[in-house]
Amino acid sequence: MALPQDHNHQHCIDTALSCAQQVCKEHNARLTTLRQQVLLLIWQNHRPLGAYDLMAMLAQETGRQIAPPTVYRALDFLLSLGLIHRIHSLNAYIGCPNPSHQHQSYFFICAKCHHTVESNDQRLATTIADVGVATGFSMTQAFLEVLGLCSQCQQDCSLEGLQ
Repeated sequence: MALPQDHNHQHCIDTALSCAQQVCKEHNARLTTLRQQVLLLIWQNHRPLGAYDLMAMLAQETGRQIAPPTVYRALDFLLSLGLIHRIHSLNAYIGCPNPSHQHQSYFFICAKCHHTVESNDQRLATTIADVGVATGFSMTQAFLEVLGLCSQCQQDCSLEGLQ
């Protein structure tokens, strides 16, 4: 599920910032400069970033070190408003393409390049809920992270095999 060659990544970033401003306005919350910087860094690509990756990027961008608790507070803020998601298996964060409403998300993660695609497919949510009910389990939250190879990495592996 690699990005198309003509993917307009700046559009993703601009849309994420616009959505973040709207969500913050709706929740009467402040999108501080640091929170905005963290969000924009997360949206620079479609690969999850860890907190320490973000700290290094912020240091490079601002010319000063940012303490871990400061970055974690920014991440917690962005998570609380649904602007980003946490990828548990990687202990990393990725932007949410649809933060305007609460939803269950499932992730397809390339084991090679870490390109990650979010799915909100209701069939997955229904199946997981049905299995929960059938086992007598009262679910409060579900995380589904599927590892595999994106189409680009599959193609690269095929080409490597031909050489």
